Amino acid sequence: MKLCHLLSGFAVFASVLASSGQADACSRILYTGDDSLLIVGRSLDWKTPIPTNLYVYPRGVTMKSHNLPGAFEWTSKYAAVYAVGYDGGVTEGMNEKGLVINGLFCKGTVYENEATVNRRPMSLAVFVAWLLGENATTDEVLEVLRRHDFNISGATFDEGTVSTLHWGVTDPTGNTAIFEFDHGNIRIHQGDSLAVLTNDPPFEQMSAINDYWKKVGGGNMLPGTVKSPDRFVRADYFTHHVKRTSDADLGLSITRSLVQNVSVPYTYTIETEPNVSSTQWRAYANLRDLRYYFEPVTSAGIYYVDLTSLDLRPGRPVLKLDTSASGLIGNINKHLKAVAPFTPIY
Repeated sequence: MKLCHLLSGFAVFASVLASSGQADACSRILYTGDDSLLIVGRSLDWKTPIPTNLYVYPRGVTMKSHNLPGAFEWTSKYAAVYAVGYDGGVTEGMNEKGLVINGLFCKGTVYENEATVNRRPMSLAVFVAWLLGENATTDEVLEVLRRHDFNISGATFDEGTVSTLHWGVTDPTGNTAIFEFDHGNIRIHQGDSLAVLTNDPPFEQMSAINDYWKKVGGGNMLPGTVKSPDRFVRADYFTHHVKRTSDADLGLSITRSLVQNVSVPYTYTIETEPNVSSTQWRAYANLRDLRYYFEPVTSAGIYYVDLTSLDLRPGRPVLKLDTSASGLIGNINKHLKAVAPFTPIY
């Protein structure tokens, strides 16, 4: 590669990076193994701890989209396990069909425009639950998104922080989509090679940054900071250069190492970067074997919910794991407690 071309590419990269404005950090990685093994791993990074508990919803639970006039109800077709922040809003989850959806911060997100304001209200607190409860595949989710007959809004938290998000969705075939709200319009990127999602800038600009680093070559040099584009580039390179396996335990270990490589050390801060956030927890969804793993960074171990060995029939109770409990490791199905459904923070 000629030096002038390399410098020119770096100038474009630097320009995009400078305009992105660093957001609070999260990372999502799709590990593709053999024999249909797919594992989605993600980190949840925030400036303060976000209390997050696990809920398992059986089929047949009725939920409401919002508390605003015009809200609608649905009764879920599929059972799912959810990570619920503040016991009031679904961050991510996996349903019994192996469909996984993860929400990550993206400061450039704008949910509404003049065309959306009179559509059916949909709260961010239950948006992921709606998509997982009603759909079995990525294509079904995208059909819902393309109709776009809803208007998203959400409560603020942590002294006024707005939940501006974009999402990754993957089903057991590996079909993956990333969708973002751009001034009220939904932008969809789809394929079976979209292995990574972080934060700002939006995915199209992020892909341009990653293309620059592909020309540099990850075996020669990789960016090393905790900023969103750097994490994206490292995750994309290593995800495509690790061993493929059909063994679920080995696949989990590989995915954990990938996510840890782009995690932010706990309590790490930079005075000049007030929005840099440390990793609070990591989660891993095995789409083939229907295991959802959870790993708080302050926990001594990793544990999981096994959806295949739970009674998920309509009429069965909602189950909850209080993740503040100590000593959890391995299969925690026996620790799940019957509870009332969580109360959404609309």
